Amino acid sequence: MDAFKKLKSDKNHAYLIPNNWKVQMISRVLFILAHQYNNGSFYSTYKKLKENQYKQYDYLRGEQDKKLQNLIKFSYENVPYYHNLLNGLKLKPDDIKKVEDLEKLPILDKETIIKNWEDFKPKSLNEMRYQKNTTGGSTGKPLNYRLLKKDKFLSQCLLCRGWGYGGYELGDKVIFLAGSSLDVGNKKNISSLLLEKADNFKKLSSFDMDNNSMEKYVNIINKSNYKFLRGYASSIDFLSSYIENNGLSVSSPRAIFTTAEKLYPHMRKRIENAFDCNVFDTYGLNDGGISAYECSEHSGLHIDTERSIMEVVDDTNSPIEKGVGRILATSLENYAMPFIRYDTEDLGNIIDDVCGCGRKYKLLKEITGRQQEMLQTPERKYIHGEFFTHIIWEITGVKEFQVVQEKLDRINIKLVADKNFDKNQLDYIKEVIGRRSETWNVEFEFVENIDRTKAGKYKFVINKLK
Repeated sequence: MDAFKKLKSDKNHAYLIPNNWKVQMISRVLFILAHQYNNGSFYSTYKKLKENQYKQYDYLRGEQDKKLQNLIKFSYENVPYYHNLLNGLKLKPDDIKKVEDLEKLPILDKETIIKNWEDFKPKSLNEMRYQKNTTGGSTGKPLNYRLLKKDKFLSQCLLCRGWGYGGYELGDKVIFLAGSSLDVGNKKNISSLLLEKADNFKKLSSFDMDNNSMEKYVNIINKSNYKFLRGYASSIDFLSSYIENNGLSVSSPRAIFTTAEKLYPHMRKRIENAFDCNVFDTYGLNDGGISAYECSEHSGLHIDTERSIMEVVDDTNSPIEKGVGRILATSLENYAMPFIRYDTEDLGNIIDDVCGCGRKYKLLKEITGRQQEMLQTPERKYIHGEFFTHIIWEITGVKEFQVVQEKLDRINIKLVADKNFDKNQLDYIKEVIGRRSETWNVEFEFVENIDRTKAGKYKFVINKLK
């Protein structure tokens, strides 16, 4: 590979290379070696994706259409749900040859997947390498799904390219401030720990963000010689508030990548002021395979085409070229569990514009409805909303829930329960929450339903202290 050839050719002239450059080169080679070990096509795939970013959109769309045709053919021949669906609509695989043809198919929602779980199993599933995943549940009930390892590999390559819009190069040191959806705090085996070390990642948890934790995080950041910070928008915003309110100085990264939640303008401004660098927003969903990344022009997020098809539809379910609508995803590579026109339950604002950076991908102006709020304990700790979603979705018999904080010492948990719900589980919920704050009074309220927003969603965590 190019990186290795260059390192070898420079070996006899190491005295001419600045020490920090040599460290960067070693980090880059370790990163590539680790990922090549996991998948021998990593570097060639990454280079091809880098080349794609400046190709004409017609070419990118043509490649999408080819992948779509292969996916539809496979799904019809191997996945009972899609075989029955197309037959019921009197359609053949050849009737869906391009992105526009997807309108011939109905929108796929989570309830349909759950009800037809067995019919989403491909006949050749036993021959595939895949992992079992669960959606985070930040905008709806979590969904179990299978993710083909080849598809996950492609998502990692796209992530590296997307970070590159903000100046990232393979092997650069990145600090994470997030929760389990970004693999922070999850148990790891030796292999994954070694890969994380080779990736040059440092991971900090956003579950507990009291003054002591944030002071510790600032110290780690100042001593780590990192180049990029990535994490939940609200978590980085809270850390930025702590830095500003306490008059602290923090070493500036080259850029900050926010994800998982809506990045509001006031949050972007506060983060940029606190860290004295630019913020690059990102969007991605593994269940739908979609991803989008902001570039240095900051005119929107470039929608990736290589792994999925993103549609934005209006209230009549018709695709739109600009404006706000529901985001649908067709994952082009996840043959272990194909999702076609999958309703992500996210809203996006798509714009009909060409970015000045020269990349030809369509632009997503912003994502709405992905924010999880932080709750505050009487001890002045800040607890990320994802903490509650992970506790309560593990409880048997919970159909929906909502956590509301109106007073500092009290949180109310609304529950929509089914007949299998055991009220003894409430003690377990209190116990786990009590580990974060012994002085929080936890109250439960059983309700028939949770009120939705105008967009048809509901917030899982609401902080009314603000």
